[in-house]
Amino acid sequence: MKVNRISSVLLAVCGCFLLGRPGHVDAKDTHEHWVGTWATAPMKDMPTPQSGPAPEFPGCTLRQVVHVSLGGKKSRVVFSNAFGTTPVKLASAHVALSAGGSTVKPSTDKPLTFNGQQSVRIPAGAPSVSDPVEFDLPPLGDLAISIKLDTVPNEITIHSASHATSYLMKGDAVASADLASATRIEHWYFLSGVEVEGERSRGTVVALGDSITDGTKSTTDNNERWPDTLARRLQANKKTSQIGVLNVGIGGNRILHDGTGQNALARLDRDVLAQSGVRYLIVLEGINDIGNSARAQARGEAAVHATDLIGGFEQIIARAHAHNVLVYGATILPFEGAAYFSQALEADRQELNKWMRTSGKLDGVIDLDAATRDGQNSSRLVKAADSGDHLHPNDEGYRMMGNAIDLKLFTR
Repeated sequence: MKVNRISSVLLAVCGCFLLGRPGHVDAKDTHEHWVGTWATAPMKDMPTPQSGPAPEFPGCTLRQVVHVSLGGKKSRVVFSNAFGTTPVKLASAHVALSAGGSTVKPSTDKPLTFNGQQSVRIPAGAPSVSDPVEFDLPPLGDLAISIKLDTVPNEITIHSASHATSYLMKGDAVASADLASATRIEHWYFLSGVEVEGERSRGTVVALGDSITDGTKSTTDNNERWPDTLARRLQANKKTSQIGVLNVGIGGNRILHDGTGQNALARLDRDVLAQSGVRYLIVLEGINDIGNSARAQARGEAAVHATDLIGGFEQIIARAHAHNVLVYGATILPFEGAAYFSQALEADRQELNKWMRTSGKLDGVIDLDAATRDGQNSSRLVKAADSGDHLHPNDEGYRMMGNAIDLKLFTR
């Protein structure tokens, strides 16, 4: 018994030495610690008759504004050519604090470099991380990222539903204070993340989901998605102010089938596990798998039921745990009244939610169903949260979701 006890103590001490302590840097562990403060999920651009073709990018300046979570004194930007089959060439790139709309604060403008050079060639299918830049980025600040595009592939890497305005104009205007004559676009292009350097106590939570995480029906440029509310609450709480939030929701996304964007299992490594500083994963996904089962045969797909989605969740848990990432399941919101609602599909939603609440497989449960359902009819969104399509919340509904999350989950 004494030998076993001593062995247990030695193993515990060794484990602490190997893993390190939050906020502690050993003498030999002096490398920079990078953490994601903003992210979006790359997608392949699929132009529709309504959206029209992609803009003519070569020879143009594109200014994109993102709302970060964590602040920092040193930053770097992650660009993406994930779906291109030929390289993207950025002639130059700058960062500056946004002053609203297409304007920036000139005193904050800084050029980005890539291996010491102002231009970068991003290979087909690859990301590119800029060199670190000394930059005073405030928490919950708006960062303007301006790029001068030289050449782009036919296959554009995009995040189609930015719910934020970007600005495109001819010529080299990356250092201009205002792009007053620019075309306004509600997409992000060739951009996937912003990271900040800081203490090892810092980490981030990734929100993996569909349009309800992406922010469909939220007000453009107001940052009213539920992960935005979570980020504000984390920053306001001293115990969690070192935790960032990354939103990798894709409208129309599914766990088990491709649709709008790659299925969640296919994109998990790139969009979640490869993020710098990731510690926590919130999964709010499955309603599109359930809803589209009614027309699975017409799509040439296998119908998806709760048991299939549970298997998908278990795959996500296993893969995340292999990277020491805690997985929190968010229960699926009510959807009675939505175009694809039926009682049979409602039964699948209820079964999946019951598994989340009772199986013990997840590291935690965030009961967004309970936070948003109608007290008189549990299969419907409460009126105050409903955008009108009975599927997506409005701004108030997203705030209700973000406010329902227990911040203690991010002190573990």
